[in-house]
Amino acid sequence: MIQSSLLPRARASRGRLPRLRAASVAAGVVLAACPAPLLLAAPASAAAAKHYDDFNGDGYRDLAVPYAYSGMDDGSVSFSGGAVLVTFGGPKGLTTKTQLVHQDSPGVPGAGEENDQFGGALASADLDRDGYADLVVGNPSEESGTTPVGSVTVVWGSAKGLKGGTAVPRKGGGAFGAFGRDIATGDFNGDGRPDIATVNAGDVLLYRGGFTKSGGLGKVTAYDRAGQGWYADSLAAGKVTGDGKTDLVAVGVRGVGGTFRTEAWFLKGDGAGLTSGPAKVIDSKKQHERLDVAIGDFDRNGYGDIAVGNPYASGSRGSVTLWYGASAGPGSRSLAFSQSTAGIPGASEANDEFGASLAAGDADGDGYADLAVGVPGEAAGEKSASGAAYVFRGGSGGLKGSRSVVFDKTLPGVAGGTVAHDYFGYDLRLRDLDRDGRADLAVSAPSENTVRILPGAKGGVTGAGSAVLRETGADLPE
Repeated sequence: MIQSSLLPRARASRGRLPRLRAASVAAGVVLAACPAPLLLAAPASAAAAKHYDDFNGDGYRDLAVPYAYSGMDDGSVSFSGGAVLVTFGGPKGLTTKTQLVHQDSPGVPGAGEENDQFGGALASADLDRDGYADLVVGNPSEESGTTPVGSVTVVWGSAKGLKGGTAVPRKGGGAFGAFGRDIATGDFNGDGRPDIATVNAGDVLLYRGGFTKSGGLGKVTAYDRAGQGWYADSLAAGKVTGDGKTDLVAVGVRGVGGTFRTEAWFLKGDGAGLTSGPAKVIDSKKQHERLDVAIGDFDRNGYGDIAVGNPYASGSRGSVTLWYGASAGPGSRSLAFSQSTAGIPGASEANDEFGASLAAGDADGDGYADLAVGVPGEAAGEKSASGAAYVFRGGSGGLKGSRSVVFDKTLPGVAGGTVAHDYFGYDLRLRDLDRDGRADLAVSAPSENTVRILPGAKGGVTGAGSAVLRETGADLPE
């Protein structure tokens, strides 16, 4: 996936927890290995930040996730309504330096309220191209008066981390529109400036760059599948067609006659913004909200491939639909796989929820994108819903069951014992946090408010050298 911060996607409709997705809280993160000291931030220049998630401009990637609690951010300032925990990177990966950001932080618009979900969706990019990545935060239950309408806030990067913020104006939709329910960033029109895509009342909204701290932005356009009873709620950005522009995939519900079904809708990036493309049916008989979607070039043919998880399939056994990319966008080549597919270890069982979360990245450094799949309902022996994560290694021909490996907390080197109802794998992301050319796997275990970081390696993801982030929420950014 492209241009989105590693963690959160609120999926309250699934009846459990929001997804994974900084005043300073030194005790907010504990690493299993001794971290290297954080380097001083380099001065900003006119050039955009090298990494879309380097908030302090020091050249190292940082990690933003939802914070698990409301309370005191430094022993003196109280907050409520959600927060984002940022862990800063260093030469050996993530460090112990953290920052907590919420709506009661200096310069951040709005005020934290009990029913807010600040951090319910996260994305990032250097929106003002000053050398520091900026964090885009969704709060889908933000109230206007007493009416829930949602909000999106840009929190600006600086040499000292995230500082101040600007509200993104809401377009269209009214009560319960859940503005900011999901967010993605990328250069959709190819003008060299990052754009923001989000959702409101079922429409896809595109906010074009450039952005300024004073509230400046380009043209805003709403996209809908007119006359098709369409309601979008999940987004993923990536390069599908190979033309250099970022493309967008929206997953949502479409009304067909008196019934509803779940589809993925492709929107091609172009000079004007986005152009409506084909749709792929994910479930022809039922509507599902907040399905996860990831984009990666799994067969290394120059075109991004689209993966959509459906944890509800077959009695919540779950499945993943893979929709392969091409020069004009995704075409007729597709497949669906599950734990019943040949070569995939384990057994498909009711309530496993295979495909509850997805992430794409190159974990072994071979040039092929790999796909991580969360299975939070997977049992470990007698311990129900302890959870697991699969990594499918990309290669010639794309993803295959024979190139898949399963991980859980029994893996040697992974801290913490296997516990029932940990939901390990509820959310996950693949991102190169230590600059070794291989994506590391971040996996949330929401029942213990932790995220495990499993390093990428030549042979793929490994438990050796794993780290633990504590006090986190369930969701991870893109």
